[in-house]
This record gives sequence, C-alpha cells and structure tokens, in this order.
Amino acid sequence: MEALFTLDGFISLLTLTLLEIVLGIDNIIFISIFAGKLPKENQPKARTLGLGIALLMRVVMLLGITWIIGMKEPLVTLFEIDLSIKDLILLAGGLFLLAKTTSEMHANLEGEIERHDTKKAVKGIAQVVLQIALIDLVFSFDSILTAVGLVRDVSIMIVAVTISMIIMLFFSEKVSNFVNKRPTIKMLALSFLLMIGFMLILESFHVHVPKGYIYFAMVYALFVELLNMRVRKKNNPVKLHRSEIIEE
Repeated sequence: MEALFTLDGFISLLTLTLLEIVLGIDNIIFISIFAGKLPKENQPKARTLGLGIALLMRVVMLLGITWIIGMKEPLVTLFEIDLSIKDLILLAGGLFLLAKTTSEMHANLEGEIERHDTKKAVKGIAQVVLQIALIDLVFSFDSILTAVGLVRDVSIMIVAVTISMIIMLFFSEKVSNFVNKRPTIKMLALSFLLMIGFMLILESFHVHVPKGYIYFAMVYALFVELLNMRVRKKNNPVKLHRSEIIEE
C-alpha cells in the first residue's frame, strides 16, 4: 500500500486508471443497451448492480492473480489449437455476445415493442444483471491482464480498478440515455459489440487483434454518424424537434 504514496506509484495508478476506463468502454455500452430494455425506473439499479459485480469480479481476480495466470495452461485441443481455461471463457463469452447482440439487432430492425410488466420487473432485473455478470467475467480478463502487465503492486491495481468503475458508473447513465434515445447510434453500438464478440472468438484461438484498430473504427463511425445527425437536424429541424420531445 505504501507504493501508492510514491511518485512512481501515483503515475502507475493514473496510467492504469485511464487504461481501465478505455478498456471498459465496451462494458459500458453493453450495460447501457441491455439495461435499457428494463422500465426506466429500474435501469439505474441494473447499471449499478452490473458495474458493482464487475468491480467485485476484478478485485477477486486481482487477489487470486496467481490462479488467473495459471489459467493460461493448455486444457483441451480444438482444430489442432491448444485451448486453456481462459481461451474457453473467451470463446464462450464471444459466442454469447454474438448471440445476444444479433438478437437485439433483430428486435430493433423488426420494430419489436418492449412491454414492461411491473409484476415481472424483479425477474427482468435479475436476468439483465445475470447477463451483465456473464459478459463482465469475460471483459474482466482484459482488465486484469492489462493491470498485471503494467503494475506489480496489487493495491495499486485494486485502487485503479475501483476508481475507473466509479467513473464509469457516473457516466453510464449519460451513455445509456444518449444511446437508447437515438436508434442509429444504438445500432452502431450493437455493431461495435458484434465486433468485440468476434474479436473475443479470435483471441480464444490465439489470433491477436489489437483493440486499437476496433476503437479507431468505432470512433470514426461515430464521428460520421454525428455528422449525419447534424445534417438531418439541419434539413428536418421541425421533425427532429418533435421526435426529441416525444423521447423526453
């Protein structure tokens, strides 16, 4: 814990916190979209529980860091490729993310209406939080392996992860509102999750894809879509104004 109060410790903490926030972008998008399927009054609870579970998972993994590193040992062979426990978790997580994202895209394209039954609210929250917990388990590996690669002091790792989670919790509602109120942005976010799912599958088969490429593609696509939104607003100001009032 003393390492936190040194200059090197502070720099390591700041660097790791920023990286944890960047690596948590896909997590926030996933939570925002799937918590958005709940009634509005239940969404903050689902987001808080989801990020809380993510934080707990990361702390437990950091405390069992030796066990996590040991999960890289080969367990089974598939298509002449040795797969470890970590690879199998990434494979399962990638397939799960592809299935959930494709299902959500289909629902949006078909215009399916979500009916919120208050009697099923608790069950709905439990299902969403369970889905968030499962995908958080997969996303946690990126977070933990990054932390281990940069810092050796477990206390710095835990503090950095905790700070990044608090920041993500603060911005999760803003991201959720922004995404769920704009159908084209939501479809873009779902496409991003589809890429992440495919990347997880590739990673499980030892095909490394730098996340920087995916983030660059996402930022570029978002920039283009924001320009399109500006053009649509300029060309149809009355129509857009009415739709924004309805959404609010």
